[in-house]
Amino acid sequence: MNKVAESDVIEIPSDFIFTEKRKRYHMFEIIKAILFGIVEGITEWLPVSSTGHMILLDEFVKMQVSDAFWDTFLVVIQLGAILAVVILYWSEIWPLKRVIVEGKHAVNPEKKIRLDKNVLNLWGKTIVACLPAAIIGVAFDDWLNAHFYNWFVVSVMLILVGIAFIVIENRNSDRAPKTESMKDITYKEAFLIGLFQVIAAVFPGTSRSGATILGGLMIGVSRSAAANFTFILAIPVMAGASLLKLLKNGFLYTHMEYLILGVGMLTAFVISLFIIKFLLSYIRKHDFKPFGWYRIALGVLVILYFGVLR
Repeated sequence: MNKVAESDVIEIPSDFIFTEKRKRYHMFEIIKAILFGIVEGITEWLPVSSTGHMILLDEFVKMQVSDAFWDTFLVVIQLGAILAVVILYWSEIWPLKRVIVEGKHAVNPEKKIRLDKNVLNLWGKTIVACLPAAIIGVAFDDWLNAHFYNWFVVSVMLILVGIAFIVIENRNSDRAPKTESMKDITYKEAFLIGLFQVIAAVFPGTSRSGATILGGLMIGVSRSAAANFTFILAIPVMAGASLLKLLKNGFLYTHMEYLILGVGMLTAFVISLFIIKFLLSYIRKHDFKPFGWYRIALGVLVILYFGVLR
């Protein structure tokens, strides 16, 4: 047996091994953040419940972060998805518009900035729709999380809302919507849609977009108008929820945790751009029944996994 000369042995410094482990840890956590960002970007806008998908993903892809950061991550990652809405709907949500004002001489018109009344009206309806869920969320956030944030409630709401989509779409198949476009939504309709949003605020697994779209369909709003209003409605709702979560949990996280959050938000932003466009294109020719069946299947899967297999 040949002996290895002591001079031929290469010692690997312990700090090098530690550094390599840290690099692998960072790489894996960033990959996980990308996965969560993809799921968030897809499920936040499709009426299938982002919470239900996040719970399932968390079972198989555990992130090595603090509990406080994880609680914050699940909410604040939505800011990336919101930014996609802001960019896609900028012309419809920004109230300051450049308008041409003819001066004394028609050949010399001026461009001035004016407030667009239609945009202000849209924001007024958005605020009205946000109030019910905002009041419930601020007042009972901790209690709701403690009592309803579990796999059983999520699975039940996945199934129930899925059934509701199928039933409502079947009922509406031979009915023309009363409200065709988003600008025609009344304050009363906005408030009623906001009441449906309360269901999503109370029961995880409902899907915020699912609840508001379903509410719109039930009161006679077209699929397109309900979806567009849902996207606008997400801006103050999700921004407010993120702010509250940050104020509650604080900002004291590691550099790596902030990097994870940034990667997740960026991924959610990019995916959201495609998903929002996809959904708006899809509903021009199709109804929401496939999403209803998908929700039912996912709800059954959650029950089987957590109630039987786990």
